[in-house]
Amino acid sequence: MNVEESRLPPGQYVPRGRPVIHYGRVPQFKPESWDFRVFGATASGETHAFTWPEFEKLPRTSVIADFHCVTKFSIMGNEWNGVSPQAILEAAPPAEGVRHVMIWAEYGYSANVRMGDFLAPGTLFALELDDKPISAERGHPVRVIVPHLYAWKSVKWVRAIEYLLEDRRGFWEDRGYHNVADPWREQRYSYQEEPGEGPP
Repeated sequence: MNVEESRLPPGQYVPRGRPVIHYGRVPQFKPESWDFRVFGATASGETHAFTWPEFEKLPRTSVIADFHCVTKFSIMGNEWNGVSPQAILEAAPPAEGVRHVMIWAEYGYSANVRMGDFLAPGTLFALELDDKPISAERGHPVRVIVPHLYAWKSVKWVRAIEYLLEDRRGFWEDRGYHNVADPWREQRYSYQEEPGEGPP
């Protein structure tokens, strides 16, 4: 077994190239009207909003991470550059007791993640892939990357995060996908959930 194979979760394979899968049409990016909002249980009780120039100026970092799609392909060793969740939490702090985050995208698409997953070392609001701006079909201008979970949690075309005091299912979780989405445990579907892995 080589190093790449040792990083493959069960049931996954490495395809040729980089497949692209998305639901619905690709939104058009309009930098003059684009904003990124942080709302819900914020420390101030107010919604925070960042224009595109303000978001671009947030501190940047890079991660190299694998990418595991629930449809069973994995793309290995991607280099992402963008804004860390910690930078956003510092600019728009959550209230005490926030344990979950809902990530919102264009067209009302969403995915929920636990705060521990949101703040994991590889999680990133990515603006670039391999030193180039992310392409439109891959989530331009901003895509969340949560590499240790199945890729439906890595939301494309991100526009907001909502701080949650209680967990709530996102778009795909409402449609039968697992609330946690750990590829190493093959947590693909909600019927696999153990007690405590999803909201009531």
